[in-house]
Order: sequence, then structure tokens, then C-alpha cells
Amino acid sequence: MNRPLTLASSVAGAVVVALDGTVLTVAQPTLRRDLHASLTQVQWTSTGYLVAVAGLLVFAGRLGDRYGHRRTFAVGMLGFGAASAGIAVAPGVGWVVALRVVQGVFGALLQPATLGMLRTSFPPERLRTPIAVRTAAIGVAAAAGPVVGGALATSFGWRSVFLLNVVSALLFGVLALASREKRRPPVGAPLDLPGALLLAVALAGLVHALVTLPGVTWSAPAALLAAVAFVRHERRASAPLLPPDVVRSPAVGGALALLVIASAALNGGLFACVYVLQDGLGLTALRSALLSLPLAVFLIAAAPVSAVLLRRAGARAVVTGATAVLGTGLLVLARAPGEAAFAAGFALVGAGFGTVMVAATHVVVRRAPAEAAGVAGGLQQTAMNVGPVLGVASATVLTGLGAAWTPMAVLGGAALAALPVCRALPGRPASAPTPGDAPAHAPASADAHPPVGATAGRSDTPHTAHGVESSPHARSLRDHEQ
Repeated sequence: MNRPLTLASSVAGAVVVALDGTVLTVAQPTLRRDLHASLTQVQWTSTGYLVAVAGLLVFAGRLGDRYGHRRTFAVGMLGFGAASAGIAVAPGVGWVVALRVVQGVFGALLQPATLGMLRTSFPPERLRTPIAVRTAAIGVAAAAGPVVGGALATSFGWRSVFLLNVVSALLFGVLALASREKRRPPVGAPLDLPGALLLAVALAGLVHALVTLPGVTWSAPAALLAAVAFVRHERRASAPLLPPDVVRSPAVGGALALLVIASAALNGGLFACVYVLQDGLGLTALRSALLSLPLAVFLIAAAPVSAVLLRRAGARAVVTGATAVLGTGLLVLARAPGEAAFAAGFALVGAGFGTVMVAATHVVVRRAPAEAAGVAGGLQQTAMNVGPVLGVASATVLTGLGAAWTPMAVLGGAALAALPVCRALPGRPASAPTPGDAPAHAPASADAHPPVGATAGRSDTPHTAHGVESSPHARSLRDHEQ
């Protein structure tokens, strides 16, 4: 599979998953009425999917590293499309919940592969633009999802919502299955099945516990026990599920933590803001959605800008500034006096989150060795799945403890409090020599850490071509050409 098709497949996989989540939220009331389901049953159409995805993402990424990312992507897309078609003809809510769990299993296979394919197809110094394109596409899908889902559910019923992704999922799944993938050398180390099981129980239990807050269920202690057992197992395993050179990297750990915090702040803040707009200001659902459009616009616009900023300033400075913008935006939303202030707050939140997502994802994917790209993608996707659940759960609890604007203020403060974590990210890369300059023998900046597993002495800085201008914009153009 060539690079343009790889990028198109990665974008398609990310968009399919993003659309699925947003259109379902809009269609759930119609589904409930049509199938005469209880509120709890309808909630499990989302909870069952989230639990399945969260528990399997990292192991699915490991399968991609072992058997090929395009193969796991193809199986994931084909299965996701088939499950969507099955839900569209489900006779009852029980079937919908069961097929949503199946859909989560296949979603876990395809999500890490969308990043793994990019890491193995593009040189590390050219990953910024593909990741930015992928992020912008997710922003478009998230913005369009509620509108498209509402139109379909209103005109054709809730079943039509699940048919939305079937054709694209099957098409890109077949293309990936038919493409040639470089044959991988035999792997001697076995799959860490005990570690995969323990991690799946820990993550699935964590997500279930968060979804059921403020109630307390058996899943919370089960998740804690499984997490402790997993850490003990990984320390002793000869072939651990999580490669040590990935999980012990401060940059990767910091980037993952920031993805969790940023996605929790965004989703929890928006969850609370809906009630402020509709119950506090008396706006309709449509007017509230229109007022929040600056968030989607600035999130999409932030993606290509982030790729340029990463080249010029490095991940540490970019993520620090973006996290501060995100936190400030939530604080503006918390105390906004009118609609203009709300629009400004949404714009700040969109710009900040979009930039954090691109820059932190770039750190996670680039700094993992190519042979662990699937695990890195699984960790990134896990962060992006756990964060929203954590944010909404926190907003639910905080709303019950104080005023409606309290969650936005607390989550905005939490984002600002996370700024010291940004210090773990790599700083500005050393500048490439300009044509005609003498070779520089001075050591690179200590901030410009090489990717994990990189060959000793290999520069992390993009090199200039023979006499070709190497400005950030020139590199961005060449990224699309390859």
C-alpha cells in the first residue's frame, strides 16, 4: 500500500470510529422509543462498546506489530462494517447491545492500526503532516456527526444511522486486505496473553467504574487488583506486552498523560456546558450547537498549524502553550457573561485541544520504534478513550456538588495544573544546516532526544535535500508528495 493510500485508509478508519460515536448519541432517544428500551439498556449501547474497546486496544496494537498493521486494520474495518449492518437490522435492544460489544472488539483492532500504518509507512521526520491530516478529519467528523445523525434519524429512523459507515468500512477493509504488506520476519517471543488479559480487565473495569459514577460497583476493586497484578506480571515476563523502551520513556508517558487530561477536560467541560447553555441561558439545542461551532472550526484549523509549530518550536513549547489555551478556554466558559464570551471560550478550547492532540500523538507515535508502532497506537487510543469517560464522570459528580459551571472551572484548573507535565516532552530540535554552511560539530540540544530504539549517532533532525530550501512550509508540501 503506497503512502497516499495508507494515509487515506488511516483517515477513513479514524473517521468511521468518530462518526459512529457522535451519530449514535443523537439517535439514542429514537432508538429507545422504537425498541421500547429502558434508559439503562440504551446507556449500555455506549457502555458496552467503550468497555470492549478500552480493554483490547493495547493487545490489538500488539497483534498489529506481530502480524501486520494492514491485516489487523482490514479485519477491524470489515468486522466493524458487518457489525454496523447487523445493528441496523437488530430485532431488539439486547441484540443492539451485543452487537455494539462486537463492534467494539473490531474497533479495537482498527484504531491502533490507523497510527501503526502511518509509523511504518512514513519516515519519522515526516509524521507531523499525516497525523495533522488525520486529526483534522476527526474534527470534521465530530462536527458533522450530530448534524448528519440527527438528519438521518429524523428522516429515516435510527437504523439508518448505523448504515452510514458500512460502505466505507467495507471498501477500505477490502483495499487493505488486497494490498501487499512487507513480509515480517518470524517472531520468536510468544504473545503475552496473561498480560493482555490482566490489562484488559484493568482497563475495562476502570471504564465501567467511571461510567457508573457516582455509584460504586464491583468493577472498581476488580480494576485495581488487575492493575496491580499486571504491573507485577510485566516486571517478571520475558516478553512483556508493553515494551520497556516504550513505557519507560518520559516523553511517551508525559504525552499520554496530557492526552488523558486534555480529552477529559474537553469532554467533561462540554458535557457541563450544555446544561449551562440550555438550562441557564434558556437556549434551544440547535442554538447551543451553533454557538459551539467555533470549537470545531478552530480544532480543525489547529491541526495543520500544529504541524508547522512542531517543526519550529518543538513539542514541549507547543503542548505547553496549547494546554494553557485549553485551560483558559474552559475558565472563560465557566464564567462567560453572554453568547459572545461563550463563542470565544469555545474557540480557545478547540484551538488548544486540537494542538495538544496533534503534538502529543506525534510524540507517542514517533518515539516508539517501528516494531512497537501498534502498541504505541494502542496506548494513544486508550488515552483518548479513557480521558472522555473520566471527564464526563468527573463533570457528573462535580455538577451534583456545586453550581452548573463548577465542572468547567475545575477541569480548566486541572488542565492548567498539568503544565509541569509538559516538561517531559522533547524540546526544539536542533536546526538543520543551511546549504553552504560548514558542518556543525557541536552536540545537539539535550532536549532533542532521539526516538526510542534509534540507532546510536542517528540524528533526529530532518536533513536538507541537495540545495533545496528546507523551510517548514517546504517540508509540509513535500510531505504530501510522498
